[in-house]
Amino acid sequence: MKKRSILIFATVSGLCAVALGAFGAHKLKELLTPQMLLAFETGVRYQFYHTLALLFVALATNENKMLNRAAIFFITGIVLFSGSVYGLTLSSVSGNTWFWLGPVTPIGGLCFLTGWFFLILYAVKK
Repeated sequence: MKKRSILIFATVSGLCAVALGAFGAHKLKELLTPQMLLAFETGVRYQFYHTLALLFVALATNENKMLNRAAIFFITGIVLFSGSVYGLTLSSVSGNTWFWLGPVTPIGGLCFLTGWFFLILYAVKK
């Protein structure tokens, strides 16, 4: 991935994390159960943590293979982990929860772990 693409994804992801966090804090309180609201907040928190990691990767990279892999796994993790949590929680509002997204969440978590693993490899080799 190009440095510019990683930076663009990270900035859009950061903007979305802030917007979703505000939406959750102000509007979803009325619509979600406390358990679902907590899950939604977890999705936002993990999205933001990995957005910050992506910013680091984007600013540190000069097309390094390990950093590139870390970025790919962080992006995939954000989409799968946070995206599945958002889908599960928001679909519960209609009473028709998308339980099929449940198995996707841990795959996103594994992607986050793999991204951090590639950052470790980068750090060790540096």
